[in-house]
Amino acid sequence: MEDTNISINLSVIESITQFTHIFNNIYLVSKPHIIKVSSKSDMAIIWIDIWNAQSGTKVKCLINRCFNISNYIVII
Repeated sequence: MEDTNISINLSVIESITQFTHIFNNIYLVSKPHIIKVSSKSDMAIIWIDIWNAQSGTKVKCLINRCFNISNYIVII
């Protein structure tokens, strides 16, 4: 069985937002913030601040969207 552990860091998150189709025309305002849920968990929460219209149209396009990072499913 292959090792599925991947390290999430700022450069990984920034490349995902640049090359994943659901982030088309969405731009990060600041660097993402990554926090591990607990010391025994393999789950992390990532906060991103995006440039958005006042109506929230760009954020609405992201809510409940899924994509993969390696063998993991990411839900926004």
